[in-house]
Amino acid sequence: MLAGIYGIVDRSLVKRPVAFLDEILAAGIRVVQYRAKAGVEREVVRAMLERTRAVGAILIVNDDFEVALEADGWHAGQEDLAGRDVVALRAQLGTRVFGVSCGVAGEARAAAEAGADYVGTGPFAATATKGDAGPAIGIEGVRAVVRATSLPVVAIGGIDANNLAEVKSTGAAMAAVVSALTRSGDPRRAAAQLIARWNAPPA
Repeated sequence: MLAGIYGIVDRSLVKRPVAFLDEILAAGIRVVQYRAKAGVEREVVRAMLERTRAVGAILIVNDDFEVALEADGWHAGQEDLAGRDVVALRAQLGTRVFGVSCGVAGEARAAAEAGADYVGTGPFAATATKGDAGPAIGIEGVRAVVRATSLPVVAIGGIDANNLAEVKSTGAAMAAVVSALTRSGDPRRAAAQLIARWNAPPA
């Protein structure tokens, strides 16, 4: 399940997150993260979860651990884990998916030891959708994280149809996309194109 295009529904970029979700699910995206830095609305998560479960997709909540317990998983940044008992958090999540953002190989190894199910790394390329993303790590940076762990790796940051083949060449299991969907004007079509390109055999 943790493979392919990982769609991020960013509340700051999407006025109608549930309707947006419907579009990308219709295109075939099956791993979705809901990101709402200004605060996660439980009613939105519940509506989204109804949609994802209807098609066999998984819904992961970014940052907000308590709301993530109402969904299929939690994605945490390093700052979300600082000073917390990660083993206890993993236990609370139960069978839910646990993802951790990792900028370097050492963080990826630590995430695996803490019971993560996948790690996210990036930014792959320059991105404007996350102000604290830092400089791009490119192909070699993602490859270093992939080599450091047996967990599925999701690359994120500045990924679109033009560089998707480069992302796949790193060995990453997933490519997270934000603006390639939100700025397209037709998220269903954009998602379908990304899926097709990801699944295409190497040139």
